[in-house]
Amino acid sequence: MSELAKETHRSVADKEVRSVKNKRTKSLWWMYLPALIVVSIFIIYPFLNGIRVSFTDWNGFSQTKNWVGFQQYSRMFSDPDTWLVVKNTLIYGIGSTIFQNILGLLYALLLNQSIKMKALTRTIIYLPVIISPLVMGYIWYFFFSFQGGALNDLLVFFGMDKINALGNPDLNTWLIVFVNTYQFVGIAMIIYLAGLQGISKDFYEAADIDGASAFQQFKNITLPLLMPAITINMVLNIIGGLKLFDVIIALTGGGPGNASQSMSTFMYDLYFSRQDAGYAATQGVLMAFIILILSLLALVYFKRKEVDA
Repeated sequence: MSELAKETHRSVADKEVRSVKNKRTKSLWWMYLPALIVVSIFIIYPFLNGIRVSFTDWNGFSQTKNWVGFQQYSRMFSDPDTWLVVKNTLIYGIGSTIFQNILGLLYALLLNQSIKMKALTRTIIYLPVIISPLVMGYIWYFFFSFQGGALNDLLVFFGMDKINALGNPDLNTWLIVFVNTYQFVGIAMIIYLAGLQGISKDFYEAADIDGASAFQQFKNITLPLLMPAITINMVLNIIGGLKLFDVIIALTGGGPGNASQSMSTFMYDLYFSRQDAGYAATQGVLMAFIILILSLLALVYFKRKEVDA
């Protein structure tokens, strides 16, 4: 066969390959379309509509929306309640993230060992995840409640004074972090456990031969190779903690006053109790911006820490 014929044959073959790839790409786009439609209807459109509402004084019920420009944003940044709920939201988001990852990793390291009743222990730790956050909040409400709460009954039994844990602004935000951590630490544990089981034992055997201690193996082998799992957990926990709602409603209702409000509960209160939908939408835009920035920072930072096994 001549060189011209060979070249012609290769050109035809390349065109056929490209044609097949294009058909597959078009097929994949058709498969993506239903998901894109759902996301557009239930996420993108409501979010863009919320931005539009944030420039109005709409009360949430009337048929008219008066355009007020940046008036709601000016009001938001001069409102002391805004900075209180932002502070609380950051406590819920960052606090829950830290505790869930530390405890989740400790549980995973424990369950990665050869221990008895490992499956039962894993199930018990994960079990709270399947309970509704609202129900979980009410369960702990009856433990921390001032009147008839199990905690105060125990304190009285041991001769101590009752404490109003849920009514204490310096304490109730951390109790909310505790309940949220208790409920969702099982997810972090499962992700870390999957990551640990994906690390080859050859690394640890080589480290043993070199005389590396258990701490050195954890620092130089486990943590670097576990970084993809850490990235997933950090981003998920930050997003989940920053939009915390159900547990707060059940435990404190955002009180006393606005002392334990998150941005989610504050928006709910503004919309339904104060009939101030325009201002609630403005708070929602700020919340979305905070979640976006913090989750992207966490994603970029921990992605850079990942190494190839």
